[in-house]
Amino acid sequence: MAEVYIRKLSTDDIDALQQLSRQTFFETFSDMNTEENMNHYLRDGFSTEKLTAELHNIASQFYFAELDGSAVGYLKINEGAAQTELMDDKGLELERIYVLAEFQGKKIGQLLYDYAVDIALQGKYDYIWLGVWEENQKAIKFYKKNGFVEFDKHLFILGDDEQTDIMMKLLINE
Repeated sequence: MAEVYIRKLSTDDIDALQQLSRQTFFETFSDMNTEENMNHYLRDGFSTEKLTAELHNIASQFYFAELDGSAVGYLKINEGAAQTELMDDKGLELERIYVLAEFQGKKIGQLLYDYAVDIALQGKYDYIWLGVWEENQKAIKFYKKNGFVEFDKHLFILGDDEQTDIMMKLLINE
């Protein structure tokens, strides 16, 4: 496999981000959710307006994993008030890591994850945290393999379905 490059996104990348976000979310969750709920979330959760606002937020960062010039995965991290919950300046939220289905198993998710850890270490954060759907066993296994432990739960709304996310944390600077 050719070398994978990680590149920080700008607002010029909005269309590619929207397409990749929708495709990876659909590939990951469509077989476990209703078509109606998926369509609602894909439309609203990854709308041009929402993604543009996220890209303009200086406390959020997006990165593409690119292979042969094409985005095959992406990462979103949040600091401080951009975090979806804890909003702790000592923690960095890893909000999204997604890789296209055809590129899974090729260590691209691990590469994105390692990149997020490097950012957290450089930023002198004490920990990284995330929320992962309790039904997404593949992701839970990945995070546990990387040292994350469960510390709480929260609700995630997908359309009209209330789902439980497991909140996980990795201490990195003790």
